[in-house]
Amino acid sequence: MSKTSDDRESLIRRLDVAEALPGAAALRARTYQLLALPAGAGVVDVGCGAGRAVAELAGRGARAVGVDLGEEMIAVARHRWPEADLRVGDACDLPLEDGAVAGYRADKVFHDLAEPEKALAEAARVLAPGGRIVLAGQDWDTIVVDSDDPALTRTVVHARADQVPNPRAARRSRNLLLDAGFEEVEVEVHTGVFTDGTMLPMLTGFAAAARAGGAITAGQEAAWVAEQAERARTGRMFLALPIFVTSARLPRDPR
Repeated sequence: MSKTSDDRESLIRRLDVAEALPGAAALRARTYQLLALPAGAGVVDVGCGAGRAVAELAGRGARAVGVDLGEEMIAVARHRWPEADLRVGDACDLPLEDGAVAGYRADKVFHDLAEPEKALAEAARVLAPGGRIVLAGQDWDTIVVDSDDPALTRTVVHARADQVPNPRAARRSRNLLLDAGFEEVEVEVHTGVFTDGTMLPMLTGFAAAARAGGAITAGQEAAWVAEQAERARTGRMFLALPIFVTSARLPRDPR
């Protein structure tokens, strides 16, 4: 298997873990509620990954379309959900006609976009007048980790954030939507709190990325990971992951 395939398999595993975390199903359901879709309305899930949200939206009576940049990811989604409408496409160049859908959803996507403004212009294009958009994602600089070495922890978290194309997209989402001409913009914060070993692989990855980027030494990485592993073993881990959910409406009357 190629390195690219290895990376894709790793991403799929991480997505599966994230979708099974406590509160994940309720958070997805909240994004569907905020879409406020009429019965039978079209909706696009951008960055659909392995397709779970597309299937769930279809199960709620929507005409759901899933779009993802990765051909292998779409292949996995089609295997899992053979009845779903799943397409390869870019967030900035969606395979949809103008005004084709009443709803647009993107979950954990915009932090990976170098130019989120282009993606929102595309969202406005594919949405019908009055259509709704919901963006969900974490702000990579505001992940909270308890540690005996808070200075090192800040370095680890921020070093990992600096490796994300747009780590603060979630905090910018309200203003990005306003700048793109959306109305009725509202923001919610849903914070996941983890106190066992569920998220230890995530923290281990953070430390490895910080060391690989030169922000910390191998010794600091080992010490920090060892502390977090011990906290996980003894039920003393504390990780708070704020998820920002921003919803808005496209104006009903063209401007």
